[in-house]
Amino acid sequence: MKLLVTGGAGFIGSNYIHYILAEDPEAQVVNFDALTYAGNLENLAGIDKDPRYTFIKGDITKPNAVAAALEAHQVDAVVHFAAESHVDRSLHVGTRTFILTNVLGTQNLLDACRAHKVARFVHVSTDEVYGSLGPEGRFTEASPIQPNNPYAATKAASDFMVRAACHSHGLDAVITRCSNNFGPYQFPEKLIPLMIANALEDKPLPVYGDGCQVRDWIYVEDHCRGVDAVLRKGKTGEIYNIGGSHDVPNLDVVRRILAILQKPESLIKYVKDRPGHDRRYAIDASKIERELGWQPRLDFDTALRKTVAWYLEHRTWWERIRSGEYRKYYAAMYGNR
Repeated sequence: MKLLVTGGAGFIGSNYIHYILAEDPEAQVVNFDALTYAGNLENLAGIDKDPRYTFIKGDITKPNAVAAALEAHQVDAVVHFAAESHVDRSLHVGTRTFILTNVLGTQNLLDACRAHKVARFVHVSTDEVYGSLGPEGRFTEASPIQPNNPYAATKAASDFMVRAACHSHGLDAVITRCSNNFGPYQFPEKLIPLMIANALEDKPLPVYGDGCQVRDWIYVEDHCRGVDAVLRKGKTGEIYNIGGSHDVPNLDVVRRILAILQKPESLIKYVKDRPGHDRRYAIDASKIERELGWQPRLDFDTALRKTVAWYLEHRTWWERIRSGEYRKYYAAMYGNR
């Protein structure tokens, strides 16, 4: 199978490329990534020497670039991770880039896949499109779409464009919606890597509001296995929730990180809550478990310890991101976006 993976230099995309090349000796991967602030080819160190791997610096918001990549490589499937994904950026920096990338970029991919007769399109979405849960229950694939922030709204819009391409034009497309990921190569503005990095530098750990917002956490490799199961066995036009079945308050996550690192809880600093901050997410992943035989392999505490250990062992990686050094290298090599 030859895959075009969008956003393959990002957190989840790079983990997926690591996974697929390790698990499937017949797989070939074309990594199509714009190398925005969240894209880092250091996430794929070593893989660039694999003859089964090709990198293209390309932007999904530019239809000609997308079409050229598909025409040149004749891929069997597209696995679409590329997205503007940080909620705070969508709230405070502006929504235009989110609309261009998440909505228009996805439509460009859909159009190109139809034109080049790509056999399958896997759209990687998020549980945030469902909005916020009350104190009980879990999101199912039939839960109403009620996004509460600009990022989630643009992801919901892209989900609908994928659905429309499938039902109107017969494109073989499937959608995954996953809970909060964590693990290696996660950009250090996200909760878990931010808290690990700040704790290691004895800096304050900013916690929104009262810290009792609940998220369902999944180790990134478990998510990648779920995406691969959907790619290979998912039913056309279907949606599959992927979750870790471990929903825990953010404050609890922060305290566990401090305990693992043997740092004091006095580093926790409560800050003003995010506007429209969803209170609780929790995924019902019974459909993918029942129909495709997928289940998460790592429990939360084991995966968190493994993640903390990775950031301890790869301190240079995240320090280069926090300093901005990694961007200077790519600007010199590929030019600024």
